[in-house]
Amino acid sequence: MTTDSIFLPALALGLMSGTSMDGVDVAAVTTDGEAAVERGPSGFRPYTDAERALLRRALADAAALRDRNARPGVLADAEEMITRAHAEAVESFLSAHAVDRARVAAVGFHGQTVLHRPAERLTVQIGDGTALARALGLPVVFDMRAADVAAGGQGAPLVPVYHQALVRAAFNAGRLPDAPVAVLNLGGVGNVTVVAPGRDPVACDTGPGNALLDDFMLERTGVAVDRDGATAAGGRVSEGALARFLAHPFFEELPPKSLDRNAFDRSVAAELSTEDGAATLTAITAAAVARLVPHLASKPLVWIVCGGGARNPTMMRMLVERLGAEVRRADDLGWSGDAMEAEAFAYLAVRAMRGLPISFPTTTGVQRPMTGGVPVHPAA
Repeated sequence: MTTDSIFLPALALGLMSGTSMDGVDVAAVTTDGEAAVERGPSGFRPYTDAERALLRRALADAAALRDRNARPGVLADAEEMITRAHAEAVESFLSAHAVDRARVAAVGFHGQTVLHRPAERLTVQIGDGTALARALGLPVVFDMRAADVAAGGQGAPLVPVYHQALVRAAFNAGRLPDAPVAVLNLGGVGNVTVVAPGRDPVACDTGPGNALLDDFMLERTGVAVDRDGATAAGGRVSEGALARFLAHPFFEELPPKSLDRNAFDRSVAAELSTEDGAATLTAITAAAVARLVPHLASKPLVWIVCGGGARNPTMMRMLVERLGAEVRRADDLGWSGDAMEAEAFAYLAVRAMRGLPISFPTTTGVQRPMTGGVPVHPAA
């Protein structure tokens, strides 16, 4: 599957099930995989409580993996569920938005990350791309992190090349200053792309996004979210707990760098009240982002926040306080903060089909720009 087999710009669908494990995002993008980006509609298929519980068990079973193709314990069941849920998400999206299936050139399928240890050259995203292609009758590009990790890269983040396309378009339209801009995604894990005029983008994971807070809230309240940051807003940050957390060596590492969802744990908040624990874990996410700034060659003048963290007013306030810069929500620029990563995987699918690089030395630490992904045709 190459550019010779598609007409550019091409309509692609992107699918994302992130480390927050709340469901499947679907987004349509018409693109050439370079500067041309026309954003389309998006949709969401939430996971049921039983599906989320299965994924949490899969994360536990994946912890001992050494073979990325092995599926011990409940991993096989979880992979089947992930594939089915993504197929359902696409079918619902096509129907809801009256999208002609014949126009879809590719589906970018991220799958669900259950293990990410790039230092061991190991990353595992469950989801059967071949089965999904057959179920949908559409070409699918999947397993997009593996080639980068096998070549010694971090395998994450992969979204920066899409962030760069959006930021450059906003530069050209006069909607962003001609200065360094950071795009910060706060999903389960935080990651950032810094785009500066005339320079390659710099990217890395920043530390916990919403994962620790969500897990803490699930344990304390039975609901895996601090809705509108209300619980954290009623608490007080434990500066001692915050300082102990930020002593982790990850925060001294230079970008590019990445981490697994379970690289940190929420035990730092174990002895705190629910309100103080939520406030402290929220502050940890914001402070982790701020800890990155001294490692950057160019200090961003504007931070654009997407992902679940952008919907948390307490998180946004703490970011403003700690970054000392303008902080905006992606939606304020007309972008989709919720569908950003799904859009990115549509964009990456087209790049992969064209053999264009999706990871770079300044984003994942790989030695040379690399394409990635496994393309599969529904007849395969």
